[in-house]
Amino acid sequence: MSTTSKERRPYDATARRTRAVRRRDGILEHARGMFLANGYGSTTVGAIASASGVSPEMVYKAFGGKPGIVMAIFERSLLGSAPAPAEERSDIAQLEAPDARALFRRFGELSAEVAPLTAPMMRLIRDAAAGGGDSAMAAVLRDVELERYRRMRHNAEVLQKRGFLAPGMTTDHAADVMWFYTADDVFHNLVESRHWSLDSYADFIANALASALL
Repeated sequence: MSTTSKERRPYDATARRTRAVRRRDGILEHARGMFLANGYGSTTVGAIASASGVSPEMVYKAFGGKPGIVMAIFERSLLGSAPAPAEERSDIAQLEAPDARALFRRFGELSAEVAPLTAPMMRLIRDAAAGGGDSAMAAVLRDVELERYRRMRHNAEVLQKRGFLAPGMTTDHAADVMWFYTADDVFHNLVESRHWSLDSYADFIANALASALL
């Protein structure tokens, strides 16, 4: 039987996609370490590429430059450290929590999981955007803050629908309260500066939200 008459096997791109994901993850891991160790301005795409074992062109193609790399690192940090994304687990908790205090406890636990990953990146973004010296990073900062508020607004709307908010409290007010308490500054001041444990930080978030919103 000739090779032309043989039935062709369908192309399986799974291995190629797996390699691409691992390569992307490796770039982000090296970039995160370099950004946090050396600062945004001192870290170059060439250095990230060299540490990751890829070409600068590949990095630019994947992320479009340093602002894109930073945004990708931040978005990856938001996933948390468990297999399922933290936002997905938050949505499940909002549906399944038996009462408001149980839900706020879950919010506190998720905050304690995600904040150690996101807070250092937020400081990097703020420092790079400070003074308007880098318009691209200023745009990244705006996007990150808008998305964070969007998420808090979503949470507030769920709390309102489930009847968990204090009488007369608006979703705007509830969103602002959650936006305030989950800010990277709060984590930095309590955990990194005052050396609170993550469990204590989670307790603080849960109790603060309960006191302010119930």
